[in-house]
Amino acid sequence: MSEIKLAVFDVDGTLVDSEYTIVRAMTEAWRRSDLGIPMPQDIRRIIGLSLTDACAALIPWAPRTTQRALAEAYSDAWRSFSFLPESIDPLFPGVVAALDQLEADGWILGIATGKSRRGLLSVLEGNDLSGRFMTMQTADDNPGKPHPAMLLRAAAAVGAHLERVIMVGDTAYDIEMAVAAKTKSVGVAWGYHSLDDLKNAGAHVIVDCFDVLPETLATLVPE
Repeated sequence: MSEIKLAVFDVDGTLVDSEYTIVRAMTEAWRRSDLGIPMPQDIRRIIGLSLTDACAALIPWAPRTTQRALAEAYSDAWRSFSFLPESIDPLFPGVVAALDQLEADGWILGIATGKSRRGLLSVLEGNDLSGRFMTMQTADDNPGKPHPAMLLRAAAAVGAHLERVIMVGDTAYDIEMAVAAKTKSVGVAWGYHSLDDLKNAGAHVIVDCFDVLPETLATLVPE
């Protein structure tokens, strides 16, 4: 069996606190689409899905043409905000130290996100994380979560067996993706879904800070 250990991270709500940017852009997209004003808690629930799936979930009663138009309006709004200094989504506390320790412990790092590749690269560059992740699976190249494709492709890209892959994420979509891919999963308590959501989705462990993540992963995939 391959000895490769792969830790795959979600981005929004796991590595970076992007709620403000996403809610702001989606609210502007609704305004431009004459849909009124969305509830922030409804937007929080769809963070982590691909953009097209998120818009479909937000306005399931609307025709596909309206859902697609909302997705385009969101992309336009996000781009218009991305040049502002406050648009750089901040890292959650302890991210860099945890990534450093995981790499020192022999883990390969990856990403599985509902963001576009352009959006992902913007976040990584803005937080000096470029080059840290050997495999980056985005909504541009994969079905959206909770489909297992992102994890399966991440594992294949680095040559890791699925039993030595761990998904780290803040939403039920992340955990359900791991269940579908037959990998382990760690839920994080600081993101956008509740602890009950993570437990009910099947998270093996839930952590409440990045400090304990390296030790937690070591218990799930021992040497």
